Amino acid sequence: MTAGVDVLTLRTDEGRDVVRLVAVALVILLLPFAAFAADLPALTGRVVDNAGIIDAGTKAALARKLADFETKGSDQIVVATIPSLDGEEIEPYANRLFRFWKLGQAKENNGVLLLVAPNDRKMRIEVGYGLEGTLTDLHTKLIIENDMVPAFRAGDFSGGISKAVDDMIMVLQGNPEELEARGKRNQQAPFNADNLFFAIFIGIWLIIVFGSVAASVLPPIFGQKLGPGRYRWLGMTFEPGRRSSSGGGWSSGSSGGGWSSGGGGGGFSGGGGSSGGGGSSGSW
Repeated sequence: MTAGVDVLTLRTDEGRDVVRLVAVALVILLLPFAAFAADLPALTGRVVDNAGIIDAGTKAALARKLADFETKGSDQIVVATIPSLDGEEIEPYANRLFRFWKLGQAKENNGVLLLVAPNDRKMRIEVGYGLEGTLTDLHTKLIIENDMVPAFRAGDFSGGISKAVDDMIMVLQGNPEELEARGKRNQQAPFNADNLFFAIFIGIWLIIVFGSVAASVLPPIFGQKLGPGRYRWLGMTFEPGRRSSSGGGWSSGSSGGGWSSGGGGGGFSGGGGSSGGGGSSGSW
């Protein structure tokens, strides 16, 4: 009887140990996810400047502008700044924050998040499902490159964010043409030393090739014949026949290629909208 009790006690202790091990394993597995979610700031307003890069006057003006815009058309734009992404890429962070704050209306998915992480020198405009056809990836890319990047490089975070908000509102109100036209005006090919070297090399090669061809073909046509295979043209004497016999013929080929470039009423507390990763990211 005693042996049976000892076996039962042993099995009970083993069962408890297994339960403890499972519990510890679950804690270890879930702890990173708990810490992950804890990194997301609270939605305290339409402008959540946790990085402290927006001056007080601009912050107040942005909050009023975004509230008025939301009242008129129900689309919701929220500006957020955080000091750092702590090693995470900005795209998944922005998407998690958008969903955590539930921006826009649940049925309309008409929220927009403008996120800036100054320590990482990165920014992103995250667009809800319902607005991806209006505030397109092209538009968000133009806003980042033409509004935010130049201002941020000059240290003007308030001005860059304010201008970006103005352009987002302009597009969402149905006037994207000005933004697109401005983007075309601002398109400039960046200086590239490698491209310049390549162009000079090709230019010299073409001069040599076509110069040799011209020296073989043009003197017999336009020059003065001095003797068998000898012609005088442009003040110089040419012997194209002799060159041909020693040098053989010339041939050249060309290949063409294309260039491609890549580029992205809900309540104030968030109505439950969702985003699938539409928008664009940038850095400065």
